[in-house]
Amino acid sequence: MARDTRPNLSISIVSHGQMALVLPLLRDLDRLHLQTPLEVILTLNIPEDMPCTADDFGFSLRVVRNLLPMGFGANHNQALAQARCATVCILNPDIRLTQNPFPGLLAVLEDPLVGLVAPAIYSPAGQLEDSARRFPTPWGITAKAILRKRQLSRASTHPETVFYPDWVGGMFMVLSTALYRSMGGFDEKFFLYYEDVDLCARIRLQSLQIALLPHHGVTHDAQRSSHTQRKYLRWHLSSMLRFFCSRVFIRALWLHRP
Repeated sequence: MARDTRPNLSISIVSHGQMALVLPLLRDLDRLHLQTPLEVILTLNIPEDMPCTADDFGFSLRVVRNLLPMGFGANHNQALAQARCATVCILNPDIRLTQNPFPGLLAVLEDPLVGLVAPAIYSPAGQLEDSARRFPTPWGITAKAILRKRQLSRASTHPETVFYPDWVGGMFMVLSTALYRSMGGFDEKFFLYYEDVDLCARIRLQSLQIALLPHHGVTHDAQRSSHTQRKYLRWHLSSMLRFFCSRVFIRALWLHRP
């Protein structure tokens, strides 16, 4: 019997002049596509040269070139409007895949109570990042700023089990295309930051779980621009305020367990 190589996963990647990161990621995906048939929609948010063509990869690669830069959510919404598969993946260009996390992630997503799934995220040094958390609150962020207390990820103490945080970071998310579209995708009022918190909160308000697989890890070379550049810090703070003033946040408080 012939192997079915039709793609079953649509991946959206957005580059902001980051082709040095995108190209290795595309090569990672090329190593995986026979095991997990996929398509990639690559958005170039600012003008940059492509050092490769779609013919260089075994999967379907479509390139979208923006005339004007757009925000995180708007870019992914635009790309995934073209998705041809039943499942979509939001993937940052600074992710590296040393193993194939998709079979495990897709298996968990088959649970009808799970709306979105993500892998554990590690730094290049192998340290577990706090990419899966409880919903942020003004008082929690204030305490964190004053006490400089970092949240402990449960993935570090339960590395063998699936667990269910309130939200996961937008650097790597997998969910059904139908759910993504029914939710309206990301809220484009968030230009950058907190659109991932908002999407997870809206999914949770649909009585669906956010799942994280600690034993399916990927590497994330985070740039932490909001810590070093004022415009990113402004975006971060304005998005935080927008979320805390939203009806989604008020409703999500009822889901926030002590």
